[in-house]
Amino acid sequence: MDAKQKRLQGLLRQIVRVEGRLVGLRRQSERLTAVRLTLFFLGGVGSGAIFITLGAAVWAATFLLFFVPFVAAVVVHRRLERSLRRHQVWLQLKQHQVARMRLDWAVLPLPTVADPPADHPFARDFDLLGARSLHHLLQTAVSHEGSQRLADWLLNPVPDLATTQRRQSQVRELQAKPLFRDKLALNARLLEAKSGGWAGRPLLDWLQQPTVPPQTRPILWLLAGLGLLNLGLLLGNVLAGWGAWWVAPALLYAAIFMLASRRSQSLFKEAWFVETRLRQLTAVFHLLETFHHAGPLAELVAPLQTAEKRPSHLLRRVSRIAAAAGIQNNPMLWLLLNFFTPWDLYFAYRLDQARQTLAELLPGWLDCWYELEALGSLANFGYLNPATTYPTFVAASSKASCFAATQIAHPLLPEAGRVGNDFCIKRVGQLFILTGSNMSGKSSFLRTLGVNLCLAYAGGPVLANSLTTALFRPFAAIRVTDSVVDGFSYFYAEVRRLRALLDALQQPDALPLFFLIDEIFRGTNNRERLIGSRAYIQVLVGQNGVGLIATHDLELVQLADEMPAIANWHFRDEVVAGQMVFDYTLRPGPSPTTNALKIMRLAGLLPEGSGEIWLD
Repeated sequence: MDAKQKRLQGLLRQIVRVEGRLVGLRRQSERLTAVRLTLFFLGGVGSGAIFITLGAAVWAATFLLFFVPFVAAVVVHRRLERSLRRHQVWLQLKQHQVARMRLDWAVLPLPTVADPPADHPFARDFDLLGARSLHHLLQTAVSHEGSQRLADWLLNPVPDLATTQRRQSQVRELQAKPLFRDKLALNARLLEAKSGGWAGRPLLDWLQQPTVPPQTRPILWLLAGLGLLNLGLLLGNVLAGWGAWWVAPALLYAAIFMLASRRSQSLFKEAWFVETRLRQLTAVFHLLETFHHAGPLAELVAPLQTAEKRPSHLLRRVSRIAAAAGIQNNPMLWLLLNFFTPWDLYFAYRLDQARQTLAELLPGWLDCWYELEALGSLANFGYLNPATTYPTFVAASSKASCFAATQIAHPLLPEAGRVGNDFCIKRVGQLFILTGSNMSGKSSFLRTLGVNLCLAYAGGPVLANSLTTALFRPFAAIRVTDSVVDGFSYFYAEVRRLRALLDALQQPDALPLFFLIDEIFRGTNNRERLIGSRAYIQVLVGQNGVGLIATHDLELVQLADEMPAIANWHFRDEVVAGQMVFDYTLRPGPSPTTNALKIMRLAGLLPEGSGEIWLD
């Protein structure tokens, strides 16, 4: 049993244990529900009958006899329900892990991220976003921002070496900390339970609202003085028979209070909004501010671990403000307090101070969380796939090969049918013509290279035994589509795409282009396609880039004899017992056969004995 199978079996055993625990918790919950109903009925109906028959004293004792156990049962039941919810989320997390290992797409939640620009150089071509995509497979983030950050990393058209290497070191550290990643995912999923995802934008928008006016502080002192004066004059009027001297300062107090407290009218709503949103993040922030990281992650989590600026400290302050603002739910108490003290205005001022502190600190806290979620998605991919490796980066101008992979494979293909291949590009300016039969693996190999480059530049592990690569600007023309809305035919859309590729190739840039083209000029007739393809390929060779072109035009392989920078590679097939058989193994040289006629004959579209095309 290999390492991946051992990990899979371990996850399946965890699922069985958690399912067993859930059965026990549900039974306990059902029993407590019955106990609560019984105590409620006996305490309500029974004590009511006792009140009527035996009087208030016996009723009070009887009521307490049932009420205290009922409250205890409620507390225990709520604690049990929280435990039940945690176990349910934990079970779901483990089921998602198994689904990622088995590529069971129906089980994995489909993340929602912003669509890339229509002219993005490779987003559509490598299956990076959407259903059954790389992002769909990798994404473990709960926050929308963490999910979007991972997508942005995968879609970055111009990688940066320092950023990539920093992320890679952080992903390595996270991969070795599955317990931390699981706890972070569990706490995050619990806050997502009722909303289907957590978004930080509403909270950050609140931080950008206008602050209280600068004159609020002196007005508070003025109102506090008037309030004390009002109280003294009122007590003198009631206790010592003074005249109603308190009326004039009370009216002045009321006028100033009403003018100054217009912004405090929404105090209760604002305070509970921010307190609720922060309380949702308590478990997440508590884990981040207490978990010890000694490696590359230490700098990332440092903003949450500074003694005086920890999220827990500020959350306690906001909770106190929210509790004080809660008196707005009690009109009599609210009126009494605000008559003698500027209660609302004071706590609106305190809330605004907290807002200013949050505006300074919260974006950094959230950014740390989003970053960890994106990094954790990449680390989780490496953890679930022990066959992955972390790439090594070299300079494109170095004497070593600018791209060298051994047993590189596609992470979106089922493991049972997945084949790894070795491939090497020695220098910038080379071009490879990839030929082979239909369904032999040409397009999949192009995507294999593209997907693993995106993983490498994002800072994650790649599905290969080894990968050494320079930094390139990826560009692809694999999935080109026409547009009825824009009036583009397929051929014109393909021409536009290849023109954009050529422009990117000829653009002065320190990073070479890594281009991948599938079935060049497939939208036109054979004669013009061959002429155009030869001319286009000759322009590509020797420029600031490297690339592969997959084609059925076997005539193009002759370009390797004319231009030393061009090399041929191919995939092949066999017919065994009347069935097409593919080994998906990359071999040097041009393809010796095509299989279109074989496929048509096996489908009964051609009679036996019809011609077979062979390349001498």
